Amino acid sequence: MKITKIETNIKRNLYLHESEISKTKAYNDKIENNVLNIYPSIKYQSILGFGGALTDSSCYVLNNLNDDIKNQIINEYFDNNGLNYEICRLTVGSSDFSPKSYSYSYKKDLSDFSISENIKYVIPTIKLAQEKNPGLKFLASVWSPPAFMKDNKMLSLGGHLKDKYKSLWAEYLVRYINEYKKENINIEYMTIQNEPNATQLWESCRYSAEDEANLLKQYLFPTFKRNNLDTKFLIWDHNKDNIVNRNIDTLVKYGALDYADGIAFHWYTGTHFENIKILRDLFPDKLLVHSEGCTGYSNFKPEDELFNANMYAREIIGDFNSGVNAFIDWNTVLDYKGGPNHKNNTCNSPIMINKNNDGYIKTPAFYYIAQFSKYIKPGAVRIGFSRFTESINMTAFMNPDNSIIVVLLNQNNHNIEYNLCINNQTFHDNLDSQAIVTFIINQ
Repeated sequence: MKITKIETNIKRNLYLHESEISKTKAYNDKIENNVLNIYPSIKYQSILGFGGALTDSSCYVLNNLNDDIKNQIINEYFDNNGLNYEICRLTVGSSDFSPKSYSYSYKKDLSDFSISENIKYVIPTIKLAQEKNPGLKFLASVWSPPAFMKDNKMLSLGGHLKDKYKSLWAEYLVRYINEYKKENINIEYMTIQNEPNATQLWESCRYSAEDEANLLKQYLFPTFKRNNLDTKFLIWDHNKDNIVNRNIDTLVKYGALDYADGIAFHWYTGTHFENIKILRDLFPDKLLVHSEGCTGYSNFKPEDELFNANMYAREIIGDFNSGVNAFIDWNTVLDYKGGPNHKNNTCNSPIMINKNNDGYIKTPAFYYIAQFSKYIKPGAVRIGFSRFTESINMTAFMNPDNSIIVVLLNQNNHNIEYNLCINNQTFHDNLDSQAIVTFIINQ
């Protein structure tokens, strides 16, 4: 049994530091304290992968760098030696993380439909990412229909899609998918609306559970099928606090169960891992996707990057242990101010550009994400485990090549000794305070 240990420990200046566990010994019943058990034969959900968002802002920032730095950052995310991202989230039209607001059409016959705004920065960035990972998957999310389709006649401040434009809106989204296909970009997943329960200062639109179900059943699904598109729809794409009642209503009460392939969610109102577990139990065949999360704004401590990194790791572990299939971060790259954002709704990203555009920094969150994304491969299956203490956050997976990946997180200010046991073998180790470790176990 070969065991490789990868550790990130900011206090000790270790970043993805590799070492080998040289010795294991036979497990016996005398080893009963401080035990972490791994059960490779107990299997749960499969994993689609990890990813981030190529927002207008991220792509704008990247395309204002020199080619060497830009390509280095693309490698950091999409190369096998980087974060090994497998999924990209895209915005349909503008979001708050766009240098400006825009739609693809302003006419009621869509005769002016054009993705020219995306041709400037987004499409070239996607193509660079595809060079590193030709199998990259894409999830597109809507922030707002065009203003003329809404009752408030604005992209921002919520509002609602007018009934008379629902059919046209479905055709608009078909046009978006097909224009991207012309660029050899296949949109495999789409969320119906980003944060449908929020009225935002930036691009937003409100949908009740009934609204979302009816739009999907009566307009989006049949229009996409009629146009021979196999894009899969994910509902909700909002926070986890009300995710159970809302999605029971959307899927069951209002009859969208056969039309939605999954549920997307954000992390901004707390962990609510129990809610995700409930959804996994209620809807075992649906995809569960963490579609957005970030730090660095006033609710969290922007000056405390270790705090932010721990938040990422805790969220990833809790989500996957609850049954999630994919984890997608928010902006991949931002400038030194956390933008550009046309509504000053700035935040952090795992990579931030220096003030003079002459380089970049990788925040601790980058390395904490890497402890998962570099080693847990698409098609991996979460496997069973048990732990002797809740002071260790823990998760485990079996990759398609049968290697076992175990991730341990210690958010405490004290070290924790443990015995990790798998397949009647065990080894003793120490989990440093404020550290995260990943084990690759080849049997």
